[in-house]
Amino acid sequence: MKKILSLLIIALTIVSSSCKKFENEPEERTTETDVFDPVDKTGTLSTAYLLGIYSFLPTGFNRIDGDLLDAATDDAVPSSNRSGISLFTNGQLTAVNYPDNNWSNSYTIIRRCNVFLKNIGIVPIADAIRQRQVAEARFLRAFAYFELLKRYGGIPLVGDKVFNLEDDLNLPRNTFAECVEYISNECDYTAANLPNGSTVIAAEFGRVPAEAALALKCRLYLYAASPLFNGGGVESNSTLKALTGYVNADQSRWTEVIKAAEAIIAKGYYKLPAGTGTTAYTAVFTTKINTDIIFSKQSANSTVIENANAPVGYVAPTTSNGRTSPTQNLVNAFPNLNGSAYTGTQVAATQYDNRDPRLKAIIFYNTVAWLGRPVQTFEGGLDKPNQAFKTQTRTSYYLRKFMADFSTSTTYSNQSHNFPYFRFAEVLLNYAEALNEVNRVEDAVKQLILIRARAGITAGTGNRYGISVGITQEQLRDLIRNERRIELCFEEHRFFDLRRWKLGSALTGSFQGLKITQTGTANNYELQNVSDNVFSNKYYHMPIPYTEITKNNRLLQNEGYY
Repeated sequence: MKKILSLLIIALTIVSSSCKKFENEPEERTTETDVFDPVDKTGTLSTAYLLGIYSFLPTGFNRIDGDLLDAATDDAVPSSNRSGISLFTNGQLTAVNYPDNNWSNSYTIIRRCNVFLKNIGIVPIADAIRQRQVAEARFLRAFAYFELLKRYGGIPLVGDKVFNLEDDLNLPRNTFAECVEYISNECDYTAANLPNGSTVIAAEFGRVPAEAALALKCRLYLYAASPLFNGGGVESNSTLKALTGYVNADQSRWTEVIKAAEAIIAKGYYKLPAGTGTTAYTAVFTTKINTDIIFSKQSANSTVIENANAPVGYVAPTTSNGRTSPTQNLVNAFPNLNGSAYTGTQVAATQYDNRDPRLKAIIFYNTVAWLGRPVQTFEGGLDKPNQAFKTQTRTSYYLRKFMADFSTSTTYSNQSHNFPYFRFAEVLLNYAEALNEVNRVEDAVKQLILIRARAGITAGTGNRYGISVGITQEQLRDLIRNERRIELCFEEHRFFDLRRWKLGSALTGSFQGLKITQTGTANNYELQNVSDNVFSNKYYHMPIPYTEITKNNRLLQNEGYY
């Protein structure tokens, strides 16, 4: 009996002891009160929290089932026939199997920014530091809203609110106009409270400069002024039309693009770096800090781009998976070296001679030197072996852009691969497009000349770099769009550009590549269709994910999706 009593006392003691140490949450968990500490004069944890939000920004490279977004445009096809990115082009895109679900990630950024903004006032850091950090958070939030806006149209704006589980999360979509105004106002605030690029020290490269806010505003109004959004909605439902664009067209919206571009130019720090031609263009993407890159996704130096996209025959000591097959359609878009449109043969190796130098910086084609040997994209070649289940080029081309020059190397070495969100070259192209749309044609030509000169196009008569004297607004519009296609390819612009221009027709029908057969030492080139693509009006906007529609009964789905 005494023994039983003793055991009972011990048991009760253990229970009592464990009750005193009961945890509502893991002790090692970092809470908001830990991060936003009223005695942390250096703001170490709050700064880390802010910088952590940057990690949620989209990665850009090969992010959709291993492929770049441009593989869903006329610029490329996925090398794998099994890639989920084909849902964009095969007519099977739905709210359930949408491969670029940006909704959840963007609202994660928005919530984290709001948590930061709600609590940063508690931390006893210097006012100047707090002001900058608040501006950073508001920029990241505005950027996330724009990423939503360009895909879906108007989305719920939550302001500074941090929602709890008890709150009503059934929020309606704001109109497109309301979202544009909100993002624009946020850009104005952040541009005024962030340091200029020229004052950001190298150790802080990757954090938002003032020019990034202006570049976001410039791109925001570029979309807002474009045909799809500027009164040109394709919806039959008037409510949905107001959610996905302006109901009425207003040509003056282009002036906002011009003002934002001129503000960036006036600051004087960002510009096209010195140099011309293939090497200068390549350096933009392999030099971590340069004056063309306004804001980019930061990552450690690596060989991930080479491993993902270089020709598949390079296997030891490298690994190359050849994920992206640029189309002949894209190759045809590159002008001649003198800037004139290329109208020559598409079925001979001579087509690559005397062309825009960017062609060699962007595309691998048969016989180009790489890792000490010529690329072989002829049938049965090392880089198109035609083995069963082997991912390989479908067009005879591979993507070279974003890679350093490994033409004479024996293996890859780690390189800078920061995905560019905003470039000065884009600002100039935005500026040119807007100037042309308000009929300032020759002012627009001047911006295009800057781009072409850096590309290595020859100056020609009158230093017009292949742009004819007396060019009309309509002719220049086509030229600007083509220049944008080349300069910004594989940076996630073409997918959205064709939509904002209402040129879904460019995403319909067959895209082409080459079939190269070798007889002895001679190569025979023939065009072949490599994909049959479907586009309908509903694809101008993306479907709001089905999971979001089921959670929020006040969300209206975009037209054509269920």
